Amino acid sequence: MSANSHFTTEAAGTPTAKGRFVQVSTVPPVEFLPGLEFRPVLGEKTLTNFVRFAPYTEAPMHVHEEEQIVVVLDGEFDFEINGDVRTMRPGDVAVVPSWVPHGARTKETNCYEVDVFTPPRRTLLEHAAATAAAQESAEQSPS
Repeated sequence: MSANSHFTTEAAGTPTAKGRFVQVSTVPPVEFLPGLEFRPVLGEKTLTNFVRFAPYTEAPMHVHEEEQIVVVLDGEFDFEINGDVRTMRPGDVAVVPSWVPHGARTKETNCYEVDVFTPPRRTLLEHAAATAAAQESAEQSPS
C-alpha cells in the first residue's frame, strides 16, 4: 500500500458533518466520583474522554457495552482488566473489549489519561443531555 492510497484527496462519499476544533479545558467537567474528572468530547461515532485522577482515587471495577481504549498521558495508575493488574505510565495503552471487567486506581500520584469509546459511552451521553437540558431550562427561567 502506498502513502498516496492512504492520504487520498478524492472523496468517496459525502461529509456527514463539519469538522471542529475543541479546547479540552473549556469542556464542562463531569465528576461521577470525587477526584475523578471527565471532559468528554463527542464525535459522530466516537467519544474521547479526557480523564484526571487525583491521588488515591478509584474507578471501581465495572463493565459496559462500549469498547474502550485507554492512553496514559501523564502520571500513573494501576489498571485492571479482568483480574490482570498493571501499573500504567505515559505512553502505555490498554484495550478493553465490550463487557470485560476493568477498573483503575491511583496511589500517591495524579494520572491524566484519555479514554476512547466506540460507540460513544451511553452514560456520558445521558449526563451530557441532562446537563444541557438543565442549562437550557435555567436560561429560559425568568430572573
